[in-house]
Amino acid sequence: MKVLYTAAEAAPFFKTGGLGDVAYALPKEIAKDSSIDIRVALPYYSSIPEEYSEQIEDVRHFRFQLGNKNVYCGIKQLELDGVIYYFIDNLAYFDRPELYGQWDDGERFAYFSLAIIEMLEVIEWIPDVIHTNDWQTAMIPVMLVDRYHWKEPLKDIRKVISIHNIRFQGIYPPNILQNVFGTGFNTFTEDGVRDNGNVNYLKGGINFSDRVTTVSPTYAEEIMTPEFGEGLDAVIRHNGWKVRGIINGIDYDLNDPGTDPHLSYHYNADDLSNKFKNKEALQEELGLPVDKDIFMIGVVSRLTDQKGFQLVEAALEELLQTEVQIVVLGTGEPQFEHSFRYFQDRYPDKMRALIQFDIGLAQRIYAASDAFLMPSAFEPCGLSQMISMRYGTLPIVHETGGLQDTVQPYNQYTGEGTGFTFSRFDRDDMLPAIYHAMHVYYNDKKAWYGMVDQAMNADFTWRDPAKEYIQIYREITGIED
Repeated sequence: MKVLYTAAEAAPFFKTGGLGDVAYALPKEIAKDSSIDIRVALPYYSSIPEEYSEQIEDVRHFRFQLGNKNVYCGIKQLELDGVIYYFIDNLAYFDRPELYGQWDDGERFAYFSLAIIEMLEVIEWIPDVIHTNDWQTAMIPVMLVDRYHWKEPLKDIRKVISIHNIRFQGIYPPNILQNVFGTGFNTFTEDGVRDNGNVNYLKGGINFSDRVTTVSPTYAEEIMTPEFGEGLDAVIRHNGWKVRGIINGIDYDLNDPGTDPHLSYHYNADDLSNKFKNKEALQEELGLPVDKDIFMIGVVSRLTDQKGFQLVEAALEELLQTEVQIVVLGTGEPQFEHSFRYFQDRYPDKMRALIQFDIGLAQRIYAASDAFLMPSAFEPCGLSQMISMRYGTLPIVHETGGLQDTVQPYNQYTGEGTGFTFSRFDRDDMLPAIYHAMHVYYNDKKAWYGMVDQAMNADFTWRDPAKEYIQIYREITGIED
């Protein structure tokens, strides 16, 4: 079976969030199945690291119609970890300071989507399945049915779309269909791409795909409600028969406290003595009082309201009166950046606000902390809570989306659990969960380290999720092993 996985980003080439991690790790895992030939199509952003740009080969180049424009398309190729990557090259669209947020994103990703379809016959490789991700590639299923339905080699391609965050949909004026995609208004219907008089890329992808996946089972249910559906809940309910939630995994090679090159001291579930040394090393690095016994809470995140930092902001004054150290790493909304810096200045022995992006420092925080705070208002899947558990740091999370699916709340009667949870998205519900964690840490070490052991031994590899995606591909193609 041939599968083309399409995304707007993928580590290690370029990454802004969880999609980049998934688009690298999932195809790599699927490729371990010898019956699947999976390849990945990405934009060729000029920000690609030099170590990869030097290895990339030019394969083909051609031109095609993008509305009234006749546009260039170069195809580059690179093999990494057993997966072939195709890069769509056009400097006019991909030589930009940022991956997203450009004035012509609608046209940029329309170009990318059409270029992928046009590429298939040029490279003489027609997939059985095209797997798209989020709004940037969501118009591929629409165009396969609309603009390219007459092309015999393409008519049997099956289509899967994965929604990583339904908040981002790609909404543009209706004339984009003619002026950019070069089609009429056949798909401009309520069961097509029309959304309040505009074209909604993600809605089109949902309606025209054979299967729709989300990155956790709970999120699949949540987006069928007005509270979480971001205006598309009725569309998701209408397509409910083809919606499936599959929890993401994490890369166990990149996130391993036994080998992580960012750590001064390595450790594993059988011997945690070096975890304390990592805490002391981080305290020394950040200028905090060195104390291996104090309860350290780590936060690594974008500082946004989606991630629940309004709750953290409202709780810090009270929380910082206790025996605790809090380390926050991330950038985001200025309100939170300024607020956390204020608390750092007010409580210099207890708080550090590191307003930056630093992968190495993030890994050191995962390893050094005792607990990891992640109070997201909504969370399609979330990777940080799984990484923290891998490093023996117990998450404190809001029961939503993938957080609910991955963190087992502590049960004081059985000792089971991998973290602490709270149900209402509210400061006064979050604080007791933090205090509960703190109480167990200080007063019941046996229970705490029992949970640490369970968290470190939980299976968040990509093995089982990859099997679920392969099963979907088999269902919609009828192709067995």
